[in-house]
Amino acid sequence: MISDVTEESRILRESVREFAETVIAPHVMDWDESQRFPLEIVPKMAELGMLGAIIPPEFGGAGLSYPEYVVVVEELSRVDGSLGLFIAAHNSLCTNHIYVFGSEEQKRRFIPDLASGRKVGAWGITEAGSGSDAGGMRTTAVRDGGFFVLNGTKHFMTNASIAGVYVVMAMTNAAKKEISAFIIERETPGLSIGKKENKLGMRASDTASVILEDCRIPAENLLGEEGAAFRDCMKILEGGRISIAALGVGMAQGAYEHALRYAKERRQFGKSISEFQAIRFKLADMATEIEAARLLTIRAAGLKQEGKRTAKESSMAKLYSSEVAVRVAGEAVQIHGGYGFIKDFPVEKFYRDVKLCTIGEGTSEIQRMVIARHILK
Repeated sequence: MISDVTEESRILRESVREFAETVIAPHVMDWDESQRFPLEIVPKMAELGMLGAIIPPEFGGAGLSYPEYVVVVEELSRVDGSLGLFIAAHNSLCTNHIYVFGSEEQKRRFIPDLASGRKVGAWGITEAGSGSDAGGMRTTAVRDGGFFVLNGTKHFMTNASIAGVYVVMAMTNAAKKEISAFIIERETPGLSIGKKENKLGMRASDTASVILEDCRIPAENLLGEEGAAFRDCMKILEGGRISIAALGVGMAQGAYEHALRYAKERRQFGKSISEFQAIRFKLADMATEIEAARLLTIRAAGLKQEGKRTAKESSMAKLYSSEVAVRVAGEAVQIHGGYGFIKDFPVEKFYRDVKLCTIGEGTSEIQRMVIARHILK
C-alpha cells in the first residue's frame, strides 16, 4: 500500500485489517439491519489503541501520528464504515477538541477515560436550523454564578446515545454571534437523548439528538476561551475532515475489492466479465481514483502531523475522497448487476453508506467554498 511508508504503518494496517475481518466482518449486516452499535467490541478496539489513537501516552493514548490514524480509520471502513465513523467522531472531534483546547485539569480529568474506551465521546454543533451556518445556532449558554445554563437541541450527533462525554457548542453572545464550547458528562441533570435517526446508510453508527433543558454546567467545563469556539471548531474540523477522507478511501477500497473479486468470478458468454473492456476500464478508473484520494488524504495528514494549518488540504482530501467513494460504490453495484442490488452482496451496503461522506463535517459544497477561498487569497 502506497501510504505505508514505514514498517510501523504496515504492521498497524495488518493489525487493524485482521481485527476488522475477524471481529467486525461476520456481523456487519446484522448490525446494519438492527441499527445497533456493537458496544461489546469497544473494549477490544480500546486494547488496540483505537480509542486514543492520536492522544499521547501520558494521557493513556496510543500516540499514533496522524498518517497512522488515517490507516486505522481506512482499514475499519474498508469492512464497515459505521465503525470507521465511530472512531473518527470519538477521536478527531470530541477527544481531540479537549486535548487541543482543554486546560491541563480538563485533559487529566476527561481524556484518560476517553482514550481507554471507558467512556465514548460525542461532539455536537449541528442543529435543526443550523448545519453549514453555525451562526444560526439556537442553543444558548447563560452564565449563572459559577455555572452556565444550557438550553437547546443538537441534531445528527454521532455516538449520542452511547457517549459518556459530550463536547457541545452553544451561543454565549447572540448579538455578536459568539459561540463557546462546553464539556458535558452524560449524567448531568437536564441532558437527555432524543430521537435516534433511521438512516439510509451507516445504520450501525449511533446517530441521535441531544436535548439540553436548563442543563447546569460548572464554569470550569467551559472548553477553551469563552466566545472563541467557532474559531476552535474550524481547527478541529481540519483534522476531522481528514478522518472523513480516510473513511471515504476505506469504503471505496472495500467496494472496489468486492467488485474486482466478483468480476473475476462472474462468467458471461463463456468467460469472466473481467475480460470485457467495459468492465476492465471501470476497474482501472476505480483503482486510480482510490489511489489519488489516498494520496490527498496522506498529504493532508502529513501536514497536520507537522503542526501546520490544513484547511485547504483537508477540504481537498475530504471533497475528492468522498466523491470518489460515491462513484466507486456506484460502479461496484453496476459491475455486480442485479446482484449488486440485493443485500446478500456487500456492495449494496457500501452504496448506501458512502453518501454520508459528501454530507458530514461539511458538505461537498462547503468544501468547495473553503478551497476556493484559499486559492483566491
